[in-house]
Amino acid sequence: MLVVSYNLRKHRAIDELPALDERYSPDVICLQECDTTGLAEWVGRLRLAHSTTGNRLGLAMYYRPDRLEPRAIRAFALKKSLHDHLLRPAHERLLGARMHDLTHDRELVVASFHAAPLTALNSLRRHQIKSALAELQLLGPGLPTIMVGDYNYPIFKQNLAAKVREGGYDLTLSDSRTYTRYKFFRGHFDLATSAGFDIRRVETLPRGASDHLPILVDAHYADLRVEDLDIAI
Repeated sequence: MLVVSYNLRKHRAIDELPALDERYSPDVICLQECDTTGLAEWVGRLRLAHSTTGNRLGLAMYYRPDRLEPRAIRAFALKKSLHDHLLRPAHERLLGARMHDLTHDRELVVASFHAAPLTALNSLRRHQIKSALAELQLLGPGLPTIMVGDYNYPIFKQNLAAKVREGGYDLTLSDSRTYTRYKFFRGHFDLATSAGFDIRRVETLPRGASDHLPILVDAHYADLRVEDLDIAI
């Protein structure tokens, strides 16, 4: 399963999606900061699964219909930061899809996630991650799950990874930094959280028009079953 995650920086990088499909042939593309009012139905060989509706710049997901079949798709509102309350940039910060993998005849959950901005505390973002994973388990109880996106978590990621592992998930960083716009906030902002998958690699792709670099996640179904996950973040 190949999954691309890309924060488009207020929709600026939208025209790069066909080239990403052509070069990397992902099964899913998860987007953040896209203009959800004018998304194309198709991007290369990928079809639009769904996008958020609570805010103009939101989340979207494209998938390969010859590999995956959506069974249920939901957008979720998570706990708001002060920035959200004042400026209302994002109402829904999680878009989850329960999919049927036609190749392997099994179901899985894929999600696009966008955490609160850097003005918020890491504790709030941990709360959002905890809530997001809990919502995805309700969407697909016990199913292999992968959540990718912009976590806005520049420092103390070892602590975050430990908390995620306590909940039965793995947090995987890419092979190089995904955000370099500001000198003091460079690092791995775009991450993958998973359960029931063996993440073989997470590759940072070349820079485009966004201040974030896209990532490509190579995920394989793990042998172990996902069951009774304890969300303890």
